[in-house]
Amino acid sequence: MSWSWTLYRYLALQFFLGVAIVYAGFLALAFSIDIVDLLNRTAGHNASTQVVIGMAILQLPDLGQKMMPFAILLGGVFTFVRLSRTQELVAARAAGISAWDFMMPPLAVAVLIGVVAVTMFTPLSARMFAQFAGLEARYIKGEASQLSVSQNGLWLRQGDENQQSVIHALRVADQGQHLESVVVFLYGAKDKFAGRIDARAADLKDQAWVMKDAYVSGANGSPVHHDQYTLATTLTAAQIQESSQSPDTLSFWDLPGFIRAAQAAGFSATRYELYLYTLYALPILFAAMVFMAASFSLRTSREGGVAKVILLSAGCGFGVYFFSDMTRVLGQSGALPILLAASAPAIASIFIGMTLVFNQEDG
Repeated sequence: MSWSWTLYRYLALQFFLGVAIVYAGFLALAFSIDIVDLLNRTAGHNASTQVVIGMAILQLPDLGQKMMPFAILLGGVFTFVRLSRTQELVAARAAGISAWDFMMPPLAVAVLIGVVAVTMFTPLSARMFAQFAGLEARYIKGEASQLSVSQNGLWLRQGDENQQSVIHALRVADQGQHLESVVVFLYGAKDKFAGRIDARAADLKDQAWVMKDAYVSGANGSPVHHDQYTLATTLTAAQIQESSQSPDTLSFWDLPGFIRAAQAAGFSATRYELYLYTLYALPILFAAMVFMAASFSLRTSREGGVAKVILLSAGCGFGVYFFSDMTRVLGQSGALPILLAASAPAIASIFIGMTLVFNQEDG
């Protein structure tokens, strides 16, 4: 049955407003909780209240990105329940409009929100979260670098198929541009050992590591001392920092290029690939949330019980979250293919949501 574009626009606007209201409430709650958490974490680290508030603001977009699926789900429930209670959906259904018809505008809005979130919101979120990571390293962890260094120091790998260098440093400063107590293992083609460099310190300059007080030995093990020794590199300061940071600090547009560069330099890019594919599947996940919201609202309009619907929606949302977390862990460990691990939550959610709607509408 053909129906008016006026009704289409009205339903789309009502859904968008419902999601916006719920999302704003989530952001306010998350901001309040985050400030309290940051005040506790920065206690004794000489961080002023202005710094703490700034850190909370910088982290808010990243938190908001994680809460978007919940906002779509509960915002959809809020919208459909309100339209049911005002008898607007009842009138529409009496006019011959099925649940599949009045779900089309919210689905279109949800997918559009997903596309905008991936292409425009995540670059902003990544930039602000990277700044937050720097402040966290300084005021909470007490580190001069954002790099996550284990008790055994920092390990880096550089080179190509013909030549590889494995770099180890006990201490790191200046965001990875200054290394101390450096050991470099040199390899030729087919991982053939070619020598070793032991240096007191190394500084990253333009396409080279400049090493001080270095002992260079070949495959035969005979060391030669150099006051200063230069080792060519393709690494940049950004790559060194990003190689040990969360994928959340990388923009959607930068991820493909970074993954290619990381793989060429010998870094493992599994978690970055997984994050990129998860972003690709985000609009599908948002559409699945609309199906779930509609299925719960249909039951409410017929049987009543708003509190029950809210609890079911929240439980369903947390179920999707835990399933996503489980598939992410399996994908990072190699137990699942990366593409399957990233898309499984969205695909499973949309099939579950459509099944629920079929059951309520046609069952």
